[in-house]
Amino acid sequence: MTKYTLHYFNLKGRGEIVRLMLVAAGVDFEDHRVEREEWPKLKPTMPAGQMPVLEVDGKKYCQSLAIARYVAREYGMAGASSTEQLLIDQVVDTVNDLLTDMVKPIFEQDATRKAEMMKKLNEETVPRVMGILLNFLEGNGGQYFVGTKLSLADVYFMDVVSRILDQDSKILDKFPKLAANLKSTQSLPKIADYLAKRPKTEI
Repeated sequence: MTKYTLHYFNLKGRGEIVRLMLVAAGVDFEDHRVEREEWPKLKPTMPAGQMPVLEVDGKKYCQSLAIARYVAREYGMAGASSTEQLLIDQVVDTVNDLLTDMVKPIFEQDATRKAEMMKKLNEETVPRVMGILLNFLEGNGGQYFVGTKLSLADVYFMDVVSRILDQDSKILDKFPKLAANLKSTQSLPKIADYLAKRPKTEI
């Protein structure tokens, strides 16, 4: 049996998608939540001096989406054809762009600039991206983003958009099909159990 250990800070950040994919796959893994004071000693042992890192039978691999795609391929959530893989990547990269836009204001020090960035994110970026994602979902019939079963696309959408919903519960009010997709993923027994028990973190 393959032994997995995920190394990441005690937050959702870029590492949560890997946790969620391992949970969705139903595989056991060690969730090593690194404390800030541990990091300086651990950093030189990581392939690129950063996390998340997935350790597979003792060998370490980095880059969150590369890892998530690996898990997806290993456990049947990467599409049934090269075209389905392309469609999944299309959704994943769109969601990842949104996550990047979400993170930028967090690290902005200037209060005025921060407020402007948040306003643009909430009033322009999020509605625009939800419209794009709705088109992707409807193009596949409206239940899953790709194919006829759960894929990395559905899990990553849930991961990132649920964080926005924690701040604004109304962002999917105009997108009921997206809301239904998210709820369906959250309701899967393994994921629901994990979500109920995971540590509460701000980001």
